[in-house]
Amino acid sequence: MIKKYIPILSIVIITTIKTIVFAQTSPKIVNNKNVISNHYLPDFSYAGYHNGEKDLPHTTSKIIDASSFGVIANDNLDDSVALKKALDSIHKITGNVILQLPKGRIILSDILYIERSNFILRGMGTGIEGTEIYCPRPMLYFKNPPALKELREYLVKFNKRQREKKNHIDLPFSQYAWSGGIIWTQVPHERVKFYLEKYNTPQEVLANVLKGKRGEHTFYVANASLLKVGDIVQLELYNTEGKNGTILQELYPNFSQKIGESHWKSKTLPIVRQQVEISAIQGKRITIKTPLTIAIKSSYQAKLIAWKHLKEVGIEHLKITFPDAPKIAHHVEAGFNAIYLTRVYNSWVHDVTIHNADSGILTEEIANVTLKNITTKGKNIAHYTVSMGSVHNVLVENLKIYNKAIHPLSFNTFSTKNVYKNCEVFVDPILDQHSGANHQNLFDNITVHIRLKNKNSYPLFKGGGASYWKPSHGAYSTFWNIFVDVLNPQSNQKSIELNGIKDGYTARIIGVHGTTHFTLSYKPNAYIEFTNKTLTTVPSLYDYQLKKRLKKSITKIKS
Repeated sequence: MIKKYIPILSIVIITTIKTIVFAQTSPKIVNNKNVISNHYLPDFSYAGYHNGEKDLPHTTSKIIDASSFGVIANDNLDDSVALKKALDSIHKITGNVILQLPKGRIILSDILYIERSNFILRGMGTGIEGTEIYCPRPMLYFKNPPALKELREYLVKFNKRQREKKNHIDLPFSQYAWSGGIIWTQVPHERVKFYLEKYNTPQEVLANVLKGKRGEHTFYVANASLLKVGDIVQLELYNTEGKNGTILQELYPNFSQKIGESHWKSKTLPIVRQQVEISAIQGKRITIKTPLTIAIKSSYQAKLIAWKHLKEVGIEHLKITFPDAPKIAHHVEAGFNAIYLTRVYNSWVHDVTIHNADSGILTEEIANVTLKNITTKGKNIAHYTVSMGSVHNVLVENLKIYNKAIHPLSFNTFSTKNVYKNCEVFVDPILDQHSGANHQNLFDNITVHIRLKNKNSYPLFKGGGASYWKPSHGAYSTFWNIFVDVLNPQSNQKSIELNGIKDGYTARIIGVHGTTHFTLSYKPNAYIEFTNKTLTTVPSLYDYQLKKRLKKSITKIKS
């Protein structure tokens, strides 16, 4: 009789152990009601192409062969004129269009402007039999782009220079330090970055917004007559109250350190912005597809404005290469920039390798975009690899960084609800948050390989940005499941401190672990748990939240 019951008892014991392990290895911030209520964790699952609800398309659109316009690979001749002729022709075609590039090396020495929706620039892959766009000259030697006129004036007016006395450097900033690219999406004549108030023009205001709650999908407007369901508009919130404005208390709750003057210097510059899709209108009550990052109060003078943009634009299956070039100085880059995405929505870059760039992919004023399977490498020292600036709900997935960069992963000015997911940095990693009211961004399931210079610490969280836009980030920026591989561990070393930031308020840091024991220094007031533990139950917060949201949505539809 006893022997018959032993297997049953074994099953019960194993089940019990599994339950205990699950409880121990699931962070409290996602499973403990008390912690959840006291430590707000944003829903990051709306990042990416169509808010993560659709896979990147495998379209069968009309295909235009670039070769028919005179683009000839591997002939050592410049293909710029032929490529621009092909693009000009395609901009006149209606419907979905693909410009198919041939395999082999294409030479480009001018900017390719993409200025239409429903368009894909497609190569034949990133391998030996794929498509390589080779750019022998930096943008420094191109005609000045009209879109950067305001930036050029700003740099001169404020005498923006890189000064490094010990290196005998005193040089003016380049217009390409954080802007521009060989492949450049834009809405012609639309301003992207705000630098000088003299360029301000009257906005097309669609509604004045009265109130709304952080994390909610609804808010109230004074008059909804100019709005309709399906509109993609920009929500803008302003600091009208100056140095001690209520909106700053919302961005940096109980923050006691200095806040940079750019937060209140201009009352015409929106401090918080989101590109949102209107999903329902009931009187003055507006429902949007994505949640508000902060509460809306009357003092913020919030507005919904018309937002001109491109949609369904893809760049995929190609390699962009620049020649070896010496590094002169930070901010003095010559303009070996690969891709510059501005004003695109529900778009993507996929399967792209970038070699020797000053900046791989730069972004401004984009939303609901996925950048997937990107590789950066080369001997040149980069400023940025794939950077997010003034963007909302952008997903960078499976980015591999093999080259040295000053800011390998970077959330920059005005960036909100963006995600780096499943990315890996092989050289001098920094998880940079670059000041400028960026808030509620996520580093998710990231692997970094560090080489210690100081045997006791490493500045993994070192944030950049100018003092006039400090602090490094706003509330609720999140680090989730960060694996740290120490390449040169020291003998008898008990612990390594990961540090680098003292002005990153109210961060969430869950699951930092790796090949040795770590302690964390992240100030002020960070919520930290699961340090030195492997996050097995929820390896990706983005995936966890997306699955949960989609399941809830399906259940709601069925009911």
